Parts: sequence; structure tokens; C-alpha cells
Amino acid sequence: MTFNLRFATPLNGPNEWEFRKELVADVIKGRRPDLLGTQEGTVPQLEYLEAHLPGYLPLTAHRQVDRSCQYPTIFYRGERFQVKASGEFWLSETPEVHRSISWDSAFPRMVTYGLFQEVGRDQDFYFINTHLDHISEKARFQGARMIRDYFLRFNLPLLLAGDFNEPPDSPVYRQFINAESPLLDSWRALHPPGEEAATQHGFDGVERGARIDWILVTPPFQVRQVAIVTDNQDGCYPSDHFPYEAEVDY
Repeated sequence: MTFNLRFATPLNGPNEWEFRKELVADVIKGRRPDLLGTQEGTVPQLEYLEAHLPGYLPLTAHRQVDRSCQYPTIFYRGERFQVKASGEFWLSETPEVHRSISWDSAFPRMVTYGLFQEVGRDQDFYFINTHLDHISEKARFQGARMIRDYFLRFNLPLLLAGDFNEPPDSPVYRQFINAESPLLDSWRALHPPGEEAATQHGFDGVERGARIDWILVTPPFQVRQVAIVTDNQDGCYPSDHFPYEAEVDY
């Protein structure tokens, strides 16, 4: 599952984090993803989820925690997976520099990842989570290029999740989905190109924009089911993004 949480801000009024945090946790617990990538989480939001998602562990041991940051973060079911390595880097020309920005990015942007092995299985694979910039087209393009070049060189299976802030068939999408790439769009594995949906809304469940939240996969992962999750409680939604989930076999 990929889930843009919407960062905590009082500007959201009745949709502020304090009024929807229980619903966020309930949606995740109800859907029970094995691997979850969240975006826009501030440190208090991530601490709340860590405390209220029994059975899930946050992949943050490698992280230099800065309470001023919004972090893309991975949560995983601890009884299902071993983590063999983990890390993250900033999507900039100086990826090792904390909160570094390049290419007119509005905010510091990051990719976080884990090298996982499912208990009882031999196959190692990467689960990667990111959030590309919402303003700068150049920053999105260069960030996508960095992610592609860094991870594809390992020649290992991977699942790439996140909020890419561009629709399918955009320049960012083509960085990942092209004739030379092993990556596959999980949505289009089961839906033809003309059969699209949106993953954004205004906290009201009414689709707007495009499908900007993706889960991309490489072989041997095979996509069995996908869903844009519209779970709500009497018209109250957990975020201004619909979570997106993909079920895969390998």
C-alpha cells in the first residue's frame, strides 16, 4: 500500500490530523498491507502510527530524525519479513546532505528503502518509497532518474511505491515505464490505458486530478489485484489522497 497521509496542519480545519488519525490507523489495520509506504508524515504523525499499528514496525533505524521534516516512511509486518539492509537519500545533487534541495524543488525530497526477505522464502527484494516534488517538473524528473539509476543497477526484484505528483505517461512515468525498463505499472497490469482513475480528492471523496500515487513492480512479482481505497467513516476520509494497494505474488 502507498498512502499519502496529508501532513498535520491546523489549516485543514475539520480535516486536521487530530480529527482523522484514528481513521488513518483503522483503514491500515482493516486493509492489513504487508508493506506500507506513507508520505508527508511528520514525526508526531509517524510516532502515532507506530504506537497504534500493532504488528507493524517502522523502517527508521537508519534515519537522522529531524522533527521539522516530512518523511516518506516504510512500515512492515514484523512477523512476515526480515530486513537485510535499509537506507535513504535526498533527491538532490548532494543526496548525502541532510535536507538538501536541487532543481528548484519546493521542499527537500527523499527516497527511503529496505532490502527485505519474507520469512520462509529465499528471494531478496527492495521495497522503495518516495514522494516527488509537487512544484518543480525538473525536480520530479531528476528525482525519478536518481531512483531509477540507483536501484535498477542491483538487478534485484523491487516494489516502488509513492506519490509521484505526475499522471501516467508523463516524463516521470516514462523514466520508469519504457521498453528498456523491467518496471511495470501495477494498475495497468490489470487495467487498459484508457481505464484510469484519480487518487486525489478534497477530503470529500470526489476524485480530482489524476492517478499520481503508484506502485511499480519488476519480475518475478505478478500483480493479482489492485484497488484505490475509498474507505471512509460517514463521509469522513482519512486523507486528501486515496490509499492505493496492489496484491502481488512471486
